[in-house]
Amino acid sequence: MPLRVELKPFERIIIGESVIINSGTRASFLIDGDTPILREKDTVSEETADTPAKRLYHCVQTMYLKNDVSRYQARYLGSLKELQETCTGAGEIIAAVNRHMSEGALYKALKEIRKLMKREDERSAA
Repeated sequence: MPLRVELKPFERIIIGESVIINSGTRASFLIDGDTPILREKDTVSEETADTPAKRLYHCVQTMYLKNDVSRYQARYLGSLKELQETCTGAGEIIAAVNRHMSEGALYKALKEIRKLMKREDERSAA
């Protein structure tokens, strides 16, 4: 089933290793296939990956977009260990991330990691 995407003016979307930038008007289109897709607002750059959850997210995001889990496996395990040591009370979410990763459901793992990033933001705001 195709994915329907609506982009605001000048919004970006990453499809595989390509970035599509919308023009000055709203646009909508359908994407059919198995290529990894992320909106720019759902990405974390290497420069902004400044917390354990963001570093893990960036690692899984790279695995997802480049479709290369094995190449980044050591970095993933290191980021996961760092997160486990610093983010107490998140064992259930971390277990879900690991489960999704072992099943090859990287996008679902990213969604779980976003919950951890939100938790970190709430802690730093308090």
